[in-house]
Amino acid sequence: MGKLKVLVVDDEPGIRSGISRILRNFTVGYPFMEDDFSFEIIEAETGEQALEIINSNKPDIVLLDNKLPGIHGIEVLQHINKNHIDVEVMMITSYASLELAVKATGNGAFNFVPKPFTPQELKSSMESITKHLFLKRMTSKMKEESKQLKFQFLSVLSHELKSPINAIEGYLKIMSDRQVGENIKDYQTMIDRSMTRINGMRNLIMDMLDLTKIESGKKKRELKNTDLNEIAKLAISSIEPLAIQRNISIHLHSDENTFYQSDCDEMEIIFNNLLSNAVKYNLENGEVNISIMKQKKEIKIKVEDTGIGMTEEDVSKLFHDFVRIKNSKTKNITGSGLGLSITKDIVELYGGKIDVNSIPDKGTTFTIMLPSEHSEKPSDD
Repeated sequence: MGKLKVLVVDDEPGIRSGISRILRNFTVGYPFMEDDFSFEIIEAETGEQALEIINSNKPDIVLLDNKLPGIHGIEVLQHINKNHIDVEVMMITSYASLELAVKATGNGAFNFVPKPFTPQELKSSMESITKHLFLKRMTSKMKEESKQLKFQFLSVLSHELKSPINAIEGYLKIMSDRQVGENIKDYQTMIDRSMTRINGMRNLIMDMLDLTKIESGKKKRELKNTDLNEIAKLAISSIEPLAIQRNISIHLHSDENTFYQSDCDEMEIIFNNLLSNAVKYNLENGEVNISIMKQKKEIKIKVEDTGIGMTEEDVSKLFHDFVRIKNSKTKNITGSGLGLSITKDIVELYGGKIDVNSIPDKGTTFTIMLPSEHSEKPSDD
């Protein structure tokens, strides 16, 4: 249970003790809150005492009378507003006027509770101000987290792009200065490496665009009967040039009529990411087996490779943004570290799940289960 500090500022001892009694065993809870809130009461009988407590012991809520000995409550409120102190203020005064209400509201007071008030009136007002405080702080926290995530996102992006840009710039400088001679063939290795770096940057940018569209909800989705077998063949044709270079054979095993009510682009992203990993992290002369099976309540997609595999610790790190497994076997393999994160997001859009089984030096198997209520046969037209 969370506990909120409530500062009661009133020169009448009876008001202070009455509020303490009412709130002593009172709690506030809402369906969207994990825990109920209780209240710790702090008392002050003057505005000067209130300012001292506010500056040193920072309450969450202030119940503030206006007519006080010395400085008035409105001056305490002005101090809170001027110094941007994160506290919610509720005025409790017998002398509420339109002028005071306008002035107090202009200085950030949440509301008024006129004296005398009933226990129920106070409890109702405390429920409102507690909910307001909770929502305000949650909004502020989300904004701060968003700033941190944005900073992290841009930091990773700049780091991932800076290295290949520097390498390409270096190769171009060597070629521009003709440092290896005039024969273009002497620069072929540099050209090939530059093309690899450019391709890596393009993939990173495309992955980040996919991730941004999915997480922002701005990607326009077209759900229709999609032949997963055809999508898998398309993904195979895209990765086949790399597979041929490494003498890796790809085998597709699919049931007939594997139609699924889905967005073609999203299904293509899933197959492209899984097949790309299966080839890149495979061994020379290895194999990749893809199976698409219709089960009673689910469609099962499995992608198996005979590659370098992963430890349990490495598997636990998968599906997080920008995570790439780094070791002596993967140091020359390029990637954005976003592909599996995007794949998981898409699978979960359909209410599905993705699992991984991997054995070091044996291979890795990704299994996707999609609920069959999305599965439909194609129409005859």
